Amino acid sequence: MRYFLIVIFIFILVIFYKGLKKDPTVIPSNLLSKEIPEFSISSFSGSTLKTKDLRDNKVKIVNFFASWCPPCKIEHNQLLELSKKIPVYGIAKKNTHDDLSKWFENNGNPYTRVGMDTNGEASIEWGVYGLPETFIIDKGGIVKYKHVGPLMKRDQEHIEKIIKKLQ
Repeated sequence: MRYFLIVIFIFILVIFYKGLKKDPTVIPSNLLSKEIPEFSISSFSGSTLKTKDLRDNKVKIVNFFASWCPPCKIEHNQLLELSKKIPVYGIAKKNTHDDLSKWFENNGNPYTRVGMDTNGEASIEWGVYGLPETFIIDKGGIVKYKHVGPLMKRDQEHIEKIIKKLQ
């Protein structure tokens, strides 16, 4: 009985130790190293944003955001900076056209195109857990990186390195 308790105790310590080594901010994505999912949603401009629009042999960023999302406001300046170097596509989750118009009027529009994910289905297809979430897509339409949470100034250098490597 004594040896059994020692083995159980050691097993629990090993599990605990392995758990401490994991980064809780890293949320795995089922899309990493896979093609972007099939989707078709209306766009802010009135046309449609589809999967094929993001498969144009260019490295790009796809950012899921909303005008009502406080962390999205925090990252907005970084997106404006990144949009000077690379196409940034936005997918607005559960937003109205009027709210987005006001948002862009007050803050600027960093997006090449904006899709309107009014019912949240495109977000589900992409595996989005919360807002904001940002994906880097390579020239072949493969997801190479996922960033959960707002892009901060400290993240911009890392993002730019990934983009440069893919171009």
